[in-house]
Amino acid sequence: GVVPISNLIRTIRTARTQAEEREMIQKECAAIRSSFREEDNTYRCRNVAKLLYMHMLGYPAHFGQLECLKLIASQKFTDKRIGYLGAMLLLDERQDVHLLMTNCIKNDLNHSTQYVQGLALCTLGCMGSSEMCRDLAGEVEKLLKTSNSYLRKKAALCAVHVIRKVPELMEMFLPATKNLLNEKNHGVLHTSVVLLTEMCERSPDMLAHFRKLVPQLVRILKNLIMSGYSPEHDVSGISDPFLQVRILRLLRILGRNDDDSSEAMNDILAQVATNTETSKNVGNAILYETVLTIMDIKSESGLRVLAINILGRFLLNNDKNIRYVALTSLLKTVQTDHNAVQRHRSTIVDCLKDLDVSIKRRAMELSFALVNGNNVRGMMKELLYFLDSCEPEFKADCASGIFLAAEKYAPSKRWHIDTIMRVLTTAGSYVRDDAVPNLIQLITNSVEMHAYTVQRLYKAILGDYSQQPLVQVASWCIGEYGDLLVSGQCEEEEPIQVTEDEVLDILESVLISNMSASVTRGYALTAIMKLSTRFTCTVNRIKKVVSIYGSSIDVELQQRAVEYNALFKKYDHMRPALLERMPVMEKVTTNGPAEIVQTNGETETAVLETKPPPSGLQPANQVTETDPGYAGFLFPTGIPSITAYNKNGLKIDFTFERSNTNPSVTVITIQASNSTELDMTDFVFQAAVPKTFQLQLLSPSSSVIPAFNSGTITQVIKVLNPQKVSDSKKNC
Repeated sequence: GVVPISNLIRTIRTARTQAEEREMIQKECAAIRSSFREEDNTYRCRNVAKLLYMHMLGYPAHFGQLECLKLIASQKFTDKRIGYLGAMLLLDERQDVHLLMTNCIKNDLNHSTQYVQGLALCTLGCMGSSEMCRDLAGEVEKLLKTSNSYLRKKAALCAVHVIRKVPELMEMFLPATKNLLNEKNHGVLHTSVVLLTEMCERSPDMLAHFRKLVPQLVRILKNLIMSGYSPEHDVSGISDPFLQVRILRLLRILGRNDDDSSEAMNDILAQVATNTETSKNVGNAILYETVLTIMDIKSESGLRVLAINILGRFLLNNDKNIRYVALTSLLKTVQTDHNAVQRHRSTIVDCLKDLDVSIKRRAMELSFALVNGNNVRGMMKELLYFLDSCEPEFKADCASGIFLAAEKYAPSKRWHIDTIMRVLTTAGSYVRDDAVPNLIQLITNSVEMHAYTVQRLYKAILGDYSQQPLVQVASWCIGEYGDLLVSGQCEEEEPIQVTEDEVLDILESVLISNMSASVTRGYALTAIMKLSTRFTCTVNRIKKVVSIYGSSIDVELQQRAVEYNALFKKYDHMRPALLERMPVMEKVTTNGPAEIVQTNGETETAVLETKPPPSGLQPANQVTETDPGYAGFLFPTGIPSITAYNKNGLKIDFTFERSNTNPSVTVITIQASNSTELDMTDFVFQAAVPKTFQLQLLSPSSSVIPAFNSGTITQVIKVLNPQKVSDSKKNC
């Protein structure tokens, strides 16, 4: 006889190896195939059940698909049940076989037994294709109007699947939804709310239509929280928390961007927020959904503060998941309710010490969002401590965040420089490539801090070259301001006594250190060369070092050394002028190979077409904004604005203007907006033009694009078209 499924399970569990299990399965599959070929109706149900068990173990069971259809067509309920279960597991809309079920499901939807109808509804709601849904939507709609609660709840969920597959059938179910919320059965109420939610999310018209149901939903929710103990629906002392969560989610959708609906639900939300028990997880689930609803609708300010205070209490919960969702929710609301979130700053900062890496990351992101001019010193102290002790995967993002916050809120230039130097000392190998030029620019522009900065950097790299960006900045500063270091002109802290030879010793150590990258050696060699005009007693030593590296195996270093050697010989009269101290710098964005949009550490390339220029045109010399030759007109007059980039919530628009003073100048203004729920940070925009054009990118208005389209970043691009310049000269 055929082995019962319980015996098969017991036998398979005795297998000691994968190979032994596979052998048992193959043997049983062969027996099942033989039984199928013999059209053995007696054991078909048992064999399909065994196949489903094998399918769950990961073995192929596709040869049982047609047997499932035969079981569905059977008149026995036990056969139908296994047949429908097999269809849901073994079939999907990619298999043409599933279309053969349509007629069987239609017949069963009209069956006299509710349990058979329920099986058909479950199967259609699980794997019905768009073709099946079109054919059977009428039967589903009819069952949605029935008085049988068992069928109505299943029909409502089946209707959700039909709407997802064929959205245009949505209106068919509209009449049937009228009385769904009057049902006393919680199962029907639950599935009805799911159906209404799906319809509202998919259609603005449906959303407007169902807003009139807000008072009824509020009444149902109030009855749930005010009702006494009901063993049928009670979970940890709370009446049907699953239904409460579903209703809160639907209220959130209905109240979004609607004053009247929001006003109607304010009181019940406050009641849920204050009366829900928090000692059990089900209560926290309801409170979390309540908070999301309060934050998403047009709620009163007092209610929003209450919601944020609930999230603040969540941060003290022992459950990691609750702490995580609290941090995530606070991060979404910090832009709109900044002051309320600030009250929980100390608790948020404490989360930086959490052992869970996910909580740490969310706490770090939220901490940066809380930084402002009033708390920048305290917050940076905590974040620098976190940077010092955190795992390597956090250091890059944390360092970038500190750089941005320091640039935006620095109370003084000295504090700004000290903060960035501390980051480079702690996590120098993790910082972005632009950290070095940005710090050099900051130091150059802080004339009164030169002596202090060079002394701090000199002491920072004594004997430690592991943090290469720090060594690069230190080498650059020593080359520029080495004379201030030797003369001991620092007034901000006690000056140190350093000789010219000691300064050269440290730069030579950088050159020969195994830790030094090629770029760092280039910084050090240039610094040594610059000191030839700042030091008086060590020029011969500098000449010797430079000449040695004229034969370096590093081509870049060798080229520098050969050129510097020439400055000591043939071009010695030009050396003092060439090695002068650098003037105050302005940020310049270099042309890239394509337009680059960088936000939140992720870089994406967007293609912006530009027509190639006529051949034979020579590139114009690099010019500046104040140069009268700075002119160019890349686009024809009156070109409309364009959307150059629109992806992942980031939208960038271009507007074009002709310069009033010079017809050869094109001024392109970009505006970047962010429709996502989180701010986009570290915004860097780059663009490229054909070689015969010249491009200047001015600094953007900010590096952070606010979420929910609540603000934009603007940046100006100026383009020089040499063809226009040459044409205008010909006309003169």
